[in-house]
Amino acid sequence: MQLFRGHYTSLSRFVASRCVVGSRAFGLDHADSDTDRRGFYLPPADLHWGLAGVPEQLESDNEECYWEIEKFIRLALKANPNILECLYSPMVEKCTPLARELIDLREIFLSRHVHRTYNSYVLSQFKKLEQDVRNRHEVRWKHVMHLIRLLLSGIEVLERGLVPLRMDAHRDQLLAIRSGAIPWEVVNQWRLELHSELDRSFERSSLPEHPDYARANAFLLRARRYAAMPEYLEECP
Repeated sequence: MQLFRGHYTSLSRFVASRCVVGSRAFGLDHADSDTDRRGFYLPPADLHWGLAGVPEQLESDNEECYWEIEKFIRLALKANPNILECLYSPMVEKCTPLARELIDLREIFLSRHVHRTYNSYVLSQFKKLEQDVRNRHEVRWKHVMHLIRLLLSGIEVLERGLVPLRMDAHRDQLLAIRSGAIPWEVVNQWRLELHSELDRSFERSSLPEHPDYARANAFLLRARRYAAMPEYLEECP
């Protein structure tokens, strides 16, 4: 994967969507929390077609990350939580007409894939955390908090057909986890219960088996055609 920090300045004008995610969007922030900004960018056709190509991902030194539009869509189709949260964040700072069109289509990315993606990631991460507990006797509590939050979010996605960001109902418990106020054994037991609840949500979910690849592809083609128009560069001074 190409990560181009050096090209952020020259390509940042092509960012089509910028929103705040992370602790501030989840309602789990504190005074010293970073502001995490995410979104996607659409490079003009000449850059995309040229030999140099374009980076799949732009990153700045200020907790900003923007995926090239095709990469963004491919990840969304795989139910990547970071991407889905971009599409559902209420804290939107930039939204071009193209970005608005994609947000209006965001339900096409929700499918039963959410169960596999969310469940597998949390399982793999907890295995690593358990190794740290055994070998180093230390716990990365902030990471644990976000993994529990991810399971809670996955349950909501499967049951309600939308991606929640605010964690108000569980805020006190999650913040207690981050501060290390809840013993590891208790947190791990809750995690196991949430895995079981995620399984039950999967069984009764009304989400489709697969995302809508056809509509996602049609949107990408429209965006590519738009990026080939002379007016596009004029709109990105």
